[in-house]
Amino acid sequence: MKNNVKVIGAGLAGCEAAYFLAQKGINVTLFEQKPSKKSPAHHIDTFAELVCSNSLKAKRINSAGGLLKAEMRILGSICLESADKCEVPAGGALAVNRYEFSEFITDKIKNHKNITIINKEVTEIPENVPVIVATGPLTDGSLAKSISELTGDYLSFYDAAAPIVTAESIDMNSAFLQSRYDRGDADDYINCPMNKEEYELFYSNLVEAQSAEIHSFDKPNVYEGCMPIEIMAKRGADTMRFGPLKPVGLTNPKTGHRPWANLQLRKENKEATLYNLVGFQTNLKFGEQKRVFSLIPALKDAEFVRYGVMHRNSFINSPKLLDNHFKLKTKNNIWFAGQITGVEGYMESAMSGILAAISVFREIMGVNQLQMPNTTMCGALSNYISTDDKKDFQPMGANFGIIPHNEIKVKNKQERYMLIAQKAIKDLKDSIGG
Repeated sequence: MKNNVKVIGAGLAGCEAAYFLAQKGINVTLFEQKPSKKSPAHHIDTFAELVCSNSLKAKRINSAGGLLKAEMRILGSICLESADKCEVPAGGALAVNRYEFSEFITDKIKNHKNITIINKEVTEIPENVPVIVATGPLTDGSLAKSISELTGDYLSFYDAAAPIVTAESIDMNSAFLQSRYDRGDADDYINCPMNKEEYELFYSNLVEAQSAEIHSFDKPNVYEGCMPIEIMAKRGADTMRFGPLKPVGLTNPKTGHRPWANLQLRKENKEATLYNLVGFQTNLKFGEQKRVFSLIPALKDAEFVRYGVMHRNSFINSPKLLDNHFKLKTKNNIWFAGQITGVEGYMESAMSGILAAISVFREIMGVNQLQMPNTTMCGALSNYISTDDKKDFQPMGANFGIIPHNEIKVKNKQERYMLIAQKAIKDLKDSIGG
């Protein structure tokens, strides 16, 4: 097994996985279909291509992105080694020259004595050897079919996803707990009521808000069941009030009356630290989502850990299929990494490649798997994608809402996040013995 680890895909996750294993003395065969074939999102021949922004998000450790990068540095990330070499000024963010970033990683991978590169399209998953599948959110063709047959639960569709906010940022003075018609538990939903004036202000801003550009490969066939809220709103002033904002079956205890319109928030995880905006699938620009949705009184200070998106999403149903080491539960030789697992973002994808590689390495060496603490960002993300407690699994990026922190009773958010981050770093070092 030692000389036959295969990694499919030389994106961020695949490069991290291949490099980690190679550095441990494991021989790796890395398959990459470029340059002979590129997805519609890719344009250059080198590895680890940044297809959208050149920003890797915030540097400061008391931000979710900053904490994730700090943990990845401890784990030996090649992407962050490259980022440090190729950084460009971007205020508090870590941004890079995308071409130099990709070239640095490509050079490291190509010149590593333990990595063999095969430039060809893989059409099926190899058997009987350890394999890390890191083929990205635009996986298609024969390989997509092979994954679908293997998992029986492969998702590939045009998705209009709703935003997710932290529970602690919801203004409960403007909200109330109640299930529609009092069916189920009262705390199943948080209700965000609006009176007529508040609704009309929200509506007028929503129909005038700017939508994000949709790439040609993301052109959707929008189904009625996942209609973007801004498109629904343009069908008429009251359309939303008979759809996702319908107030029927609800009574606001603060007024004793049914709201004029009502947005329901549904738990995103069993800890009830995150809530999604029910029926608010959207393709508005992120800044517009923050501006317009914050006009709903209960969301005036909402912290959005994920904005709504509308694009082609190809990912497996990880909570049912993967363990928290990114290994397929039904196969002893297959791991997945990158956005195909449901992690969202450059560094999140890269992180999953490292964790998958750690798992492969430890299995090859015959030692117990590393249990990443869920108090770390790495551990919390791997726990999120592998815990089967979600009605509708949506990809997730780094955020403090997925890290348990009830014991940290500090009101100031930045101070609280700093304490969470400091604990995460300590717990990670303790877990790996460093």
